[in-house]
Amino acid sequence: METRVDNAIEVRGLTKRFGDFTAVDAVAFDVPRGEIFGFLGPNGSGKTTTIRMLCGTIGPSGGGATVLGHDVVADPESVRRSIGYMSQKFALFEDMTVDENLRFYAGVYGIEGERFTERRRYVLEMADLIGRERELTANLSVGWKQRLALGCATIHEPELLFLDEPTSGVDPTARRQFWELLYDLAETGVTLFVTTHYMDEATHCNRLAFIYNGRLIAIGSPQQIRDEHMTDQILEVEVGDIEGALAWLGGRADVREAYLSGAMLHVNVGERTDPCALADELRGGGFEVRRCEPVEATIEDVFVHLVSTQRREAVSR
Repeated sequence: METRVDNAIEVRGLTKRFGDFTAVDAVAFDVPRGEIFGFLGPNGSGKTTTIRMLCGTIGPSGGGATVLGHDVVADPESVRRSIGYMSQKFALFEDMTVDENLRFYAGVYGIEGERFTERRRYVLEMADLIGRERELTANLSVGWKQRLALGCATIHEPELLFLDEPTSGVDPTARRQFWELLYDLAETGVTLFVTTHYMDEATHCNRLAFIYNGRLIAIGSPQQIRDEHMTDQILEVEVGDIEGALAWLGGRADVREAYLSGAMLHVNVGERTDPCALADELRGGGFEVRRCEPVEATIEDVFVHLVSTQRREAVSR
């Protein structure tokens, strides 16, 4: 498989079957070097299986891919040596200190002597862990563990970093700080391949790919995906009985999707000429409507719409 030098990842028809179940179904995409690439999809959609194939830890059932010029089928060991990987589980040794974790991961990649000293200093400064070198990893907060895990994943200075839902279970402040670290890495030319179920994080990416039931259903920049896949009107509704209103909206044929978005309801009303008439209809149904106004579709709105459309099409087939 010929690889272009300006692509960090090239995927062609990548497929993974487990018995009769197809977890990843002939996906194809490129990730240019230096890009922050977001890979989104609901649980069980094939995100982690795709990453495991690209990291060379499981072999595909069909198709192929190259990562930093290495074929994931023919040379998975070179792939594993060339990349960094971080998951939501962090893969840290809880009964070891911060320093011991750094030394262990440095040893895995053969980093020693002056280079280890330099990389250790960089990681401790990047993760703001100076002074905590002898602290047990188990005693660190989730946010600190996240920073340490990122340091361990990048101690060998990989050109490409896979991050599989790395901010899962992390509070919003720590998530924001973590993304600042990722931006810093991207500015040095590191390619980032990120999966997340936090839709607000998707806007941090240069490009996105949406996967559902093992198949890619959209790919492009956040703006391209909004422009190409969302022409419907989204209403943001503040209502007293939010659960009751959600159930009421779910029974209406003229509502395409209705779902929680923070403390509000987001309602896809298609191309209704008078979208805010819905507020009067809700009031007629006995609900206290405090606010109802059109809003620009977010990536979350597009994601819900794409998945809902796929489910409707599956039912109609």
